[in-house]
Amino acid sequence: MTTRIGPRIALLLTLPPLLWAGNAVVGRLLVGTVPPLALNAMRWSLALVLLLPLGWTVFKRPGVIARRWKHLALLGLLGVGSYNALQYLAVQTSTPLNVTLIAASLPVWMLAFGALLYRESPSRAQGVGAALSLVGVALVISRGRWHTLVHIHFVAGDLYMLLAVVLWALYSWMLARPPADMRGEQRPPWNWAEALLVQILFGTVWAGAGAGLEAWAGAAPIHWSAGVVAALVYVAVGPALIAYRCWGLGVATVGPALAAFFGNLTPVFAAVLSATLLGEWPHWYHAVAFILIAAGIAVSSRRPVATAPDVAATTADPAAARPADPHRP
Repeated sequence: MTTRIGPRIALLLTLPPLLWAGNAVVGRLLVGTVPPLALNAMRWSLALVLLLPLGWTVFKRPGVIARRWKHLALLGLLGVGSYNALQYLAVQTSTPLNVTLIAASLPVWMLAFGALLYRESPSRAQGVGAALSLVGVALVISRGRWHTLVHIHFVAGDLYMLLAVVLWALYSWMLARPPADMRGEQRPPWNWAEALLVQILFGTVWAGAGAGLEAWAGAAPIHWSAGVVAALVYVAVGPALIAYRCWGLGVATVGPALAAFFGNLTPVFAAVLSATLLGEWPHWYHAVAFILIAAGIAVSSRRPVATAPDVAATTADPAAARPADPHRP
């Protein structure tokens, strides 16, 4: 049996990695100009304001939010309050090579959480797909010179990024396997904007708390400029609102484990964007990496004919995998 990936789903799951690659490049460019936790807090605060005209109606029934605040607060912490904060922290001390390599381990963590917490045993095809994708990513970050991979030295930023990837994997599974009061007939009748607004609201509280602690610890002041404002608008609109909407639709359709393989396109796009900004054109290994990652996605999307009685609950079933609202990543 095969999970169908049409052009629409492929676009939905490819656009977020492209926007997130741009987010990593912007974060790197702002090192020394904007403190990392302050950048995360401002990003989500602006996204909250921009989304408010579309989703403000969610506050007409505050009791619906109040009864589910624990789950929503945890989602906000994992998906909004922590991942980008940790990524922005990581690029302060870690190299792009190390950060990209660590982020490429996402499919492994997705499969691990699926097996440990949700009894989603990875198939042989998923294992092969993960290996192909990782080889493609390693080819890009090594610039076609494999011997450079043995000279990686881990620093504090590497550990920040590792924690970010682990939390993102858990976050994605929580979306695909929501509690009883967030699925079926008990699911709140929120549209995508309302559901995302609630999640960003809780996440912004966490992000603001982190920025407050950062300022209290003596972070350097922000050096405002037109470039900083433009960067802030980009990370709030593109990697936040647009990417989160597309990622959520994709995860709800194909499940978080398969979606994770598309996430491996992020370092490929990051390499291309970095090369473009530096005036360097993509090399042969970029094309080979795209082929390997695409092959990993294709192989991992194939599932054996199910014989277990609970197969309807797997993430291959969009109805089973659908979170409280399918927009959420």
